[in-house]
Amino acid sequence: MITHNMFASHLQPNIATEAPKKTSTRVGYGEGLLEAGKRDQHVVALCCDLTESTKTDAFAKEFPKRFVQIGIAEQNLASVGSGMAAMGKIPFIASYAAFSPGRNWEQIRTTIAYNNSNVKIVGAHAGISVGPDGATHQMTEDIAIMRAMPNMIVIAPADVHEARKMTLAVAKHVGPVYFRLGRSDTPVVTTPESPFEIGKAELLYTKTPGREKNIGIVVTGSLLYNALIAAVELEKEGIGVSVLHMATIKPLDTEALLALASTHDALVTVEEHQIIGGLGSAVAEYLSGTKPTRIERIGINDSFGQSGEPDELVAHYGMDIPSIVSAARRLY
Repeated sequence: MITHNMFASHLQPNIATEAPKKTSTRVGYGEGLLEAGKRDQHVVALCCDLTESTKTDAFAKEFPKRFVQIGIAEQNLASVGSGMAAMGKIPFIASYAAFSPGRNWEQIRTTIAYNNSNVKIVGAHAGISVGPDGATHQMTEDIAIMRAMPNMIVIAPADVHEARKMTLAVAKHVGPVYFRLGRSDTPVVTTPESPFEIGKAELLYTKTPGREKNIGIVVTGSLLYNALIAAVELEKEGIGVSVLHMATIKPLDTEALLALASTHDALVTVEEHQIIGGLGSAVAEYLSGTKPTRIERIGINDSFGQSGEPDELVAHYGMDIPSIVSAARRLY
């Protein structure tokens, strides 16, 4: 029997029995940015003519003298942000992830990461669930290109509440950070009281004691709900499952990951990103040198996206609940 105490206490109630509320993670960023601006006058915001789309508009209205509209010029966005950081500001630079870091990666590398500048890079509309915008705007390579960059922290919040708390935490952190946000409404899994700490993973679903077969699911970003419900389905089949939410992909919480690998027979990684270079790669890289573990990776498999509805695309590319369940079954 599946009981609610398998879920972490700080998640939404009745998560496995009721349809979840849905809100975009970019909304949480907008709320967090406004709050961070009220807390610290050094927080400034820059945008590439996408103020409403990136939810920077509330900050711009509240603090017009601390907002800079760069225009459609992502390379300038990174360079100006770095310059403002050098003068003691805490700049949040926002655009679509396809363009920042997609178009301005070299400027981010040279003016921000190389100098360890205190710039926060906001990649909005990331992942396949951008939907009808199609392949050119569906950024599924950003985690790979950003986690390879020295000095860079990489985060993918799960929902609106985590995005808000992440923004506040990032504003206090000194150094460059990249985080990705979604456009479409996704399930609200956490609560305003749920903990968030940069570099800290959270065990959000715990396996039933005594199961002979045990699978650990490591998930990042907006697919957390799918991973949790897949765990419930697998438990019904007699497979013990634990779900580790890895909001911070870099630095990886290796302590939590090693603990999961040590108590489970195999792992499934889940991400709305290319399986090459993303969370799955980071997990495999670490465990290959510490505790070799069988791993099944769920994500985009070396292909570009296409136009479609968000849920339709998530299912088409094998990242929905049935796909996660099937991946766990394949391990046996």
